[in-house]
Amino acid sequence: MPAPAAGVAPVDVVLPCLDEAGALPGVLAGLPPGWRALVVDNGSRDGSADVARAGGATVVTEPRRGFGAACAAGLAAATAPVVAFCDADGSLALADLAALVDDVRAGGPGGRPVLALGRRRPSSAAAWPVHARLANAVLAADLRRRAGVGLRDLGPMRAAPRAALVQLGLLDRRFGYPLEMVLRAAAAGWHVTERDVAYRPRIGRSKVTGTVRGTLAAVRDMRRTLREVTP
Repeated sequence: MPAPAAGVAPVDVVLPCLDEAGALPGVLAGLPPGWRALVVDNGSRDGSADVARAGGATVVTEPRRGFGAACAAGLAAATAPVVAFCDADGSLALADLAALVDDVRAGGPGGRPVLALGRRRPSSAAAWPVHARLANAVLAADLRRRAGVGLRDLGPMRAAPRAALVQLGLLDRRFGYPLEMVLRAAAAGWHVTERDVAYRPRIGRSKVTGTVRGTLAAVRDMRRTLREVTP
């Protein structure tokens, strides 16, 4: 993988953000040296954008609500050779992205692009509610059966070569975005890998896994994506 141009960070980390002012200082403090944080403000009302700027992050504004919309805006703003994604709620440590980025830089067999994902390992029962864990297990099983991708988790921490990821042309702008990324990458012949990462209780209340309603919405979006991409 070529070195970044002068003045360009080696890795851009996209952090979709909706009211995460309480978590952002700790999250950004763990950013590996030289990397750039792209905090995508998706309509926050708690001053998250100001907190992000104060923490040294570049803020991208995406007024269209949706996890996929925020991720897509971050990808569009990225310039680094490697782009990574992570939640901004403090449940995952940005330092754990380093091993995933190493996998991306090494490349897959035959020089194939690599999509590296973090497999969440909860530090406590509170980190990953039962309803959310079960939903993830069901979706991962569907993914293995229908698409032949041997993942155990569809977690939010991941890394990929930016240019190749842009070429996949991801369309989902809701919760199906992470799943579509995996499906499109696998269909394009990418090497998909998975590494264990620590998963801690998030700071503040989750908009997705913290409620059954939010989890069901995510499952609905992902099932739709699975049907559309793997008919």
